[in-house]
Amino acid sequence: MIPVRGLRGATVAVLGLGRSGLTAARALREGGASVLVWDDNPEARSTASDEGFEARDLTKPGAMDGLDRLVTSPGIPHLYPAPNPAIAVALAAGVPVDNDIGLFFQSFATPDWASFDTPPKVIAVTGSNGKSTTSALIHHILTEAGRPAQLAGNIGRGVLDLDPGIDGDVIVLELSSYQTELARSLTPDIAVFTNLSPDHLDRHAGFGGYFAAKRRLFAEGGPDRAIVGVDEVEGQFLAGQLSEGVADDRVLRISSARKLTGPGWNVFARKGFLAETRKGRQAASIDLRGIKGLPGTHNHQNACAAYAACRALGLAPRVIEAALHSFPGLPHRSQLIAEAGGVAYVNDSKATNVDSAIMALRAYTNIRWICGGLQKEGGLGALADETGNVTKAYVIGREAAQFAMGLAGVDTEVCTTMERAVAAAMSEAKPGDTVLLAPAAASFDQYDNFELRGDAFVAAVKAGLNAR
Repeated sequence: MIPVRGLRGATVAVLGLGRSGLTAARALREGGASVLVWDDNPEARSTASDEGFEARDLTKPGAMDGLDRLVTSPGIPHLYPAPNPAIAVALAAGVPVDNDIGLFFQSFATPDWASFDTPPKVIAVTGSNGKSTTSALIHHILTEAGRPAQLAGNIGRGVLDLDPGIDGDVIVLELSSYQTELARSLTPDIAVFTNLSPDHLDRHAGFGGYFAAKRRLFAEGGPDRAIVGVDEVEGQFLAGQLSEGVADDRVLRISSARKLTGPGWNVFARKGFLAETRKGRQAASIDLRGIKGLPGTHNHQNACAAYAACRALGLAPRVIEAALHSFPGLPHRSQLIAEAGGVAYVNDSKATNVDSAIMALRAYTNIRWICGGLQKEGGLGALADETGNVTKAYVIGREAAQFAMGLAGVDTEVCTTMERAVAAAMSEAKPGDTVLLAPAAASFDQYDNFELRGDAFVAAVKAGLNAR
């Protein structure tokens, strides 16, 4: 655990007692703060009370009296579409609002670092798609290279549950827009921006607010190195704002859509090959086509981002290349579940929006596509030109019929449930086909999260194969 520094003797309230909230409460207490807690869920309050924390309803009159800071969990709205009632009270009372990410960055460095040969580094990864795979891939490369490394944030452990930094340590953090928007301290050594597509727009009052939340990691974080995906205009804009000129190698531009040229530091992937150029010369090339843990253009972009981050740390290209080949991939992200009878079964339940589903559809051919769920803003129009590889779609979700109507030109079957969709796809699949779960929608109409949806797909596939 990382004790919170700078709040000894302060009174701090923690709102939301999930994984990050309860860990923050413990770390605050370990650092000498007096901690109050609140969660609307009585069971969560009971768990905290069992650990000795005092519960206080933060919406009641006078609840903010004597508070020095309010720490909130990322899932709780703090501004749009409307602040949580407790946060609204704190804002009106002038109580500073923070989250566990802010507490981490103000607490990670310690006086012990003065005796280290190599001070610990923090790599923070944000963007719309690919954050988890990129973060896990960076961690995997570092571990394979023999570097001490820890993985946390939106993936793995809560940030304050990490071990204190040791000599040469590297912390890899996956950070969502919810986390970067609110954190009062953001000081990564290396910051990574993968890409940008519409998501969480209600939480940020539109696309501009969403981009602003991501941009904050760079504008206020002031990283020594910035890895920026430039396949969208927002990434190009961000890279331009951070750079002092075309040859400024503090900014590493990455792309999976085009060849990058110029005197700067570039990493790009074309036709399955990753290339690094610096000062106008090629420094390295890696064939990504045979790496099973990184299928498709979207994963090649993730490979570019991870490669660039590790190069910024000084790792050699061949060391990185060897580690790429041993990367197993992540559950629910282009995860190969099984191959039987010439048919591949792939779980990409994390494809919760249209853009991420498009990346999955581009990665495979002869697709038996399981899709559907709770549609996000923007509709399905962007899929119109991306379904050429789809043989048939099997639609799940409570509004499956309506979802199917949005798939113009695609042979569809309304299945509603995962079990029916998998059974139908398996019965019709032929050698050379891929049964792909890439929902292009959120899971909340049927499942609490995308992980449970992916687990249901895996269970249905295994049951179907075992029944043969």
